[in-house]
Amino acid sequence: MNSKIFVGIAVIVLVVVLGGILLTGPTMIVAPQENTSEVSNVQQVQPLKVELSEISVDRITERNASIKIAFTISNPNPRAVIVQTMDYQLYESTVSDSVQIAGGEIGSRPQGMVEFGSDYYVLLGNNSIILKETITLKGSENTPKLWETLRSDDQTWRVTGDVFYNLSSMTSGQENVISFEFFD
Repeated sequence: MNSKIFVGIAVIVLVVVLGGILLTGPTMIVAPQENTSEVSNVQQVQPLKVELSEISVDRITERNASIKIAFTISNPNPRAVIVQTMDYQLYESTVSDSVQIAGGEIGSRPQGMVEFGSDYYVLLGNNSIILKETITLKGSENTPKLWETLRSDDQTWRVTGDVFYNLSSMTSGQENVISFEFFD
């Protein structure tokens, strides 16, 4: 027989097997925050847990201040999740509880069909990761009270933000968001 027939059959079988895996893979959704009594065959997934691990003034001069901030993100589920980004806002509460002094984004969201060099984090099941960042504030004569508070050991921080993540792969499940607010 012709070898092209065997290669063609092998390719068709491979496409059918891969298509079957993609179409019949497990469906997972994040459990809603409120209690519902619906019984479903869809596996419920617990939301990620976010903790503020560290926030401290690392170094301060007349011209700038360096603040270290770290978050621990835990995955209580047996399956992996992809943490795309974590957006956060930082407030020094003794100066002003409503004026943001810094903020940032750790990670990145995919922008197109295929993105090379993406800055996202795969968080395996029943594990945690620590996301750290160093914030540099520029000194200003307009904020002497803030600078005085940063020099003292009496800072009161408020950190708010959101974590954006997907379940196990970019094609499995929808994007999920966990909002957080910490007082330290």
